[in-house]
Amino acid sequence: MRTIMGAAVAALMLALPAAAQELRVGLSAEPSSVDPHFHNLTPNHQLRSHVFESLTDQDKNQQPIPKLAESVRAVDPTTWEFKLRRGVKFTDGTEFTARDVIFSYCRVPKVENSPSSLVVSMRAIATMTAPDPYTVIVTTTAPHPILANELSNIAIISAKAAGAPENLTFNRAGCTGVEAWPKTEDFNNLKLAIGTGPFRYASFTRGDRIVLERNDGYWGEKPIWQRVTLRPITQAASRVAALLAGDVDFIENPPIQDLPRIKQNPQFATAEALSSRIIYLHFNYLTETPPPGVTDTAGKNPFRDRRVREAISLAIDRDAIVARIMGGVGVAAAELLPNPLPGTNAGIKPERPNIDRAKQLLAEAGYPNGFGLVLGTPNDRYINDGQIAQAIAQMLTRIGIRTQIDAMTASTFFARRNRAEFGFWLSGWAADTAEMSNPLRALAATPDRNRGMGTTNPGGYSNPAMDAKLFEALTIVDDARRNALLAEASKMVMADFGLIPLHFEVSVWAFRRGLTYTAQMNQYSRAELVQQAAASR
Repeated sequence: MRTIMGAAVAALMLALPAAAQELRVGLSAEPSSVDPHFHNLTPNHQLRSHVFESLTDQDKNQQPIPKLAESVRAVDPTTWEFKLRRGVKFTDGTEFTARDVIFSYCRVPKVENSPSSLVVSMRAIATMTAPDPYTVIVTTTAPHPILANELSNIAIISAKAAGAPENLTFNRAGCTGVEAWPKTEDFNNLKLAIGTGPFRYASFTRGDRIVLERNDGYWGEKPIWQRVTLRPITQAASRVAALLAGDVDFIENPPIQDLPRIKQNPQFATAEALSSRIIYLHFNYLTETPPPGVTDTAGKNPFRDRRVREAISLAIDRDAIVARIMGGVGVAAAELLPNPLPGTNAGIKPERPNIDRAKQLLAEAGYPNGFGLVLGTPNDRYINDGQIAQAIAQMLTRIGIRTQIDAMTASTFFARRNRAEFGFWLSGWAADTAEMSNPLRALAATPDRNRGMGTTNPGGYSNPAMDAKLFEALTIVDDARRNALLAEASKMVMADFGLIPLHFEVSVWAFRRGLTYTAQMNQYSRAELVQQAAASR
């Protein structure tokens, strides 16, 4: 049995001196919504963690620790007991109870127009009951040992503020008794943006700034910052300029080319951490005919041929991308999660470029003269994403795949990707549970909304043998056995070239001298983790 003890919370709490201060943060990407259930996306999770909390949280290495659940106990392989923290209040003064937990989990599948649903994090839940206001019992459809990790993604919202009934019955097929589910717009206008976290929303001005105020009624260690202003500054050069000019105190993802001068400037400091974010290429498998952007293939979808996918992988020089475009702030990838995280394969090496073999494979697949291709990509979401896409295009063109780039803002990219408007695209994925089942379920599993599988697999990749291995792994309580199965499932996707891993990002933060930051593997910029350096207190 596994127990996460409440004392572990202390590892996340920071002993900061009480002071009236403002922290000004330059964000590299703007959250798509204040609604904590709307979009399974890092900028959204990062923002919501300031205001909305979950039953569990993650430490800097993405290992689960308690949050609104004071303790988590596996009663048996399919039954979990969550003892809720007493004395916690929402920012409107109402008390946090099990009713809020059940209502929040009921609401997740009901979010309209979600670009990437959070239902993937609760797909294993069969029942959820509350024997008393401070206990929640969860049963799963099968043994599901990573439940505590997954639940760190589901924010708890106020049932009372949303007008939920007193007696709410959880049903994984659709909770009953709720006349109207909260709308995303009622979070964006802050009407329902009521959480239990260390901050509360003061304002949300899309495209300009998000202002947070310290929650003085917070149950835990209160942050030093009375006010936090989050400014989306998506252009990297402008973000650095704002830091150097003193317009912001702290920025995420400073551009690679500016890191040397930031580090050499005594007025500034940096923090770094290897992330679990994979940058990858994915394919549209949905039709037998050419998908969008693909030309000169005699009416066929070339991506359905494994030889074409392997040729594309062999055309890519990952080490060159890391060295020249990432400035060394990255690690070439051989699978979807960096070793030695759970479920990865020790000793696996990234594919080495082999132009001659790539051309041979294309010829064997019936494309001796290559074909035309458009690569869809965001140009403001990941580190140097637009430049990476340009490099990929040049590398593919060398083997005869004449590649053009369709680059756009992240918001436009995600909407178009989810409508299957690309035949081939570059994207990124951060494993929010830091173990292999997470990227496999989201990116490589056969899409099945009811089972929470393939939620970010709009290209429709399907490998039934891998699915079976993944499903089996998700029922194994023994860590060693489960991780071995996940490693096998990962090998199957990689051997099939179902999607193409490129590299893992190394996250960098830059800030004015006098501050420190506990770098997070999940890439989150969390204001409560920004401290004053000892000499500055």
